[in-house]
Amino acid sequence: MSSDLQRQHYPGFEGRIGRVFSSSEPWWPQKPTAPTGAPNVVIVLADDLGYSDVGCYGSEIPTPAIDALAAAGLRYTNFHVTPMCSPTRASLLTGLNSHLAGMGFVADADPGFPGYAGELPRNQPSLAEVLRANGYATFAVGKWHLCTHADLSDAGDRHSWPLQRGFDQYYGFLEALTNFHHPHRMYEGNSAVQTDEYPEGYYLTDDLTDRAVRMIREVRHSDPDKPFFLYYAHGAVHAPLHAPAADIARHRGRYDGGWDRLREERLARQIKLGIVPEGTVLPPRNTEPNEDVKAWDSLSENQRKVMARYMEVYAAMITSVDRSVAAIRDTLEDLGELDNTIFIFASDNGASREGGEWGTPSYFTAVGEISGTPGGHGEPIDDELVANIDAIGGPTTWPHYPRGWAMACNTPFRLYKLMTYRGGHSVPFVLSWPAGPTGQPRVIRDQYAHVVDVLPTLADLLGLEVPSQRDGLEAEPLSGVSFAASLTDPSAPSLHDEQYYECVGHRAFYRDGWAAVTFHENRTPFSEDQWELFNLPTDPNELRDLATERPDKLAEMLQGWEDAAWRNRVFPLDEGVGLKTAVRPPEHERFARPVRIVPGAPTLERVRSQRLIGGRSFRIDVHLDHRPGDEGVLVAHGGQEAGYVLYVEDGQLFFELNESGRPNPLAPAPLGACSEITVNVQAPGDKRWDIAVTVDGRTAIGGQGLVQISEYLPFEGIDIGIDRRSPVSWQLYERRGSFPYTGRLSEVVYTPGDYAPDALVVRLDEVRRIGLALE
Repeated sequence: MSSDLQRQHYPGFEGRIGRVFSSSEPWWPQKPTAPTGAPNVVIVLADDLGYSDVGCYGSEIPTPAIDALAAAGLRYTNFHVTPMCSPTRASLLTGLNSHLAGMGFVADADPGFPGYAGELPRNQPSLAEVLRANGYATFAVGKWHLCTHADLSDAGDRHSWPLQRGFDQYYGFLEALTNFHHPHRMYEGNSAVQTDEYPEGYYLTDDLTDRAVRMIREVRHSDPDKPFFLYYAHGAVHAPLHAPAADIARHRGRYDGGWDRLREERLARQIKLGIVPEGTVLPPRNTEPNEDVKAWDSLSENQRKVMARYMEVYAAMITSVDRSVAAIRDTLEDLGELDNTIFIFASDNGASREGGEWGTPSYFTAVGEISGTPGGHGEPIDDELVANIDAIGGPTTWPHYPRGWAMACNTPFRLYKLMTYRGGHSVPFVLSWPAGPTGQPRVIRDQYAHVVDVLPTLADLLGLEVPSQRDGLEAEPLSGVSFAASLTDPSAPSLHDEQYYECVGHRAFYRDGWAAVTFHENRTPFSEDQWELFNLPTDPNELRDLATERPDKLAEMLQGWEDAAWRNRVFPLDEGVGLKTAVRPPEHERFARPVRIVPGAPTLERVRSQRLIGGRSFRIDVHLDHRPGDEGVLVAHGGQEAGYVLYVEDGQLFFELNESGRPNPLAPAPLGACSEITVNVQAPGDKRWDIAVTVDGRTAIGGQGLVQISEYLPFEGIDIGIDRRSPVSWQLYERRGSFPYTGRLSEVVYTPGDYAPDALVVRLDEVRRIGLALE
């Protein structure tokens, strides 16, 4: 064939086409191929893990696998993230500051502003996309939390899901948190995993670890040369604090001395390890509004007993995280690839204070609004909680520890997750690459580095170019810079010379060793915030405020924050009135339309389920052909975190509320043959429900002034004919398991009603007026 004909009929083919194979020259288009000997990349990201929570950063918790990484590599003592989970994850994967990446808050909200889009930007290449384009296999396991609530369902737009953002494989959960004993909704690739009951002894972290190891071996068995990128984003140690009983038992009694002693012990180890300099002292216990911590010795015996149990469970979760690192290291070592793997371990933010003053066996009673506003003080410790102390950490609880432990976990820094003092954003960061330039053992680096620097550093180490476009759209210039020089040169200057911070109104600015920081109290004017000024090289844990001594420097820093905030789309600031989570795109109104569910349907996704009942009245119509002897669950919505269940057992109809871990069964009624059962729920206000259950039009069960389930709950979606995974009623589950209905169930119809008169969504004009006064 002539070259002109070949170009016309075989465009792009660079061989030669003859009439038969023997007279033709083959040519194969080049596929992305990594250079021979390219290292694997593994990033293990813990959730809500404090600065001092692993052994190589001063913890008493044995973490031999993480410590082994540190022994073969580097520990960065001045590494920073954002003070919140989704923003850190977005910055890690894009190399952009979190607001610039559209993730100035958790992905649960979409209030209609560029810095708070709740999903990864369409124009920005992700770390996984960069590596895959250069011949890497890419897989992710664990927590994603980088897509909006509207996109979580089977009908959702998957453009910000893992597989659409550069990962070949994914196994995990897409939301902020889940039940570790009974995960509410797991995904494999682009599909939800359908599970009725988990096996006895199931534990999420171990499941994720097994899948990560399997992915590694699958790739290596299939291709002996292809490097891989594993992104393992733990759900641990985020609440709920769940752990296997055997792991909890290993830590029994370890925390009886309390958080004040623990801080002292951890600081002493940090000084000995070289994590902090000689002469470092502890800050006083936190005293900021709604964030204060009591002296351990001032607590009663029962209070100390329960609070110590919370920390034992937390430590057990860290044990499981270290076990995951050990499994991955062992797999790499067995494959002969441990030395040529860039292995990073870090946390997404500081330890969390969301358990309030006392801690809680039921997370959502303490956390308050998802915006991060103080929602309470946790659960006062009563005799019932003490009597059931061994249940804490098991499948019947959703616990979180009190903020005194978070203070200790962030030793030697002030405050916690969400806040812009170092306790919120200073985290452990271990980088190991024995075959690379980190081969010198037990080395500490104190250069300032930030999570946005990880992508450019990896690109630098691997010799890769980060694309300036994605899908034909111009990408933002990276916010981060490479710290690769510090791997080999302990005195290499940090190239990251300034950084802004903002989280739910708290703000800070770093520049060349100086930090300006403010604590913002919700629903107070931003103009009243008091800024502090610190010289970090001489005051690393922000104890000596120089604002009055250096007003010129403070003014320079505040202007620096203001300029950075506008460049990075930080505005508008969250004044704490709830608008950020209450305002939704108009098209989301369709999620509150009536829905008809038929037998055999999978669980209705959580957000769609919640929109049917959240803050409002609603009706459930159950159409069936019930006969005496039929029994089982008719409708279940929720799990041990909160919910309600309608079921038939031993000839009686039952309706039970789970009020954030506290069962409230209403008086049952005999049930004969019937064709329709209706649950009518009225929301009169004051966070209460009035409930009436009728059978063929006749009232059978009723209750007045019952606890209305929070607008963020239940965390499990709606099931009909069965109660899948975590049960609403643990007593029923112990008797019957998921208890499938044995009769003929035709359909269940949910019809949303009016909002309660005091629901936030009907008070938007009022809360806007409140917010305007706080500008």
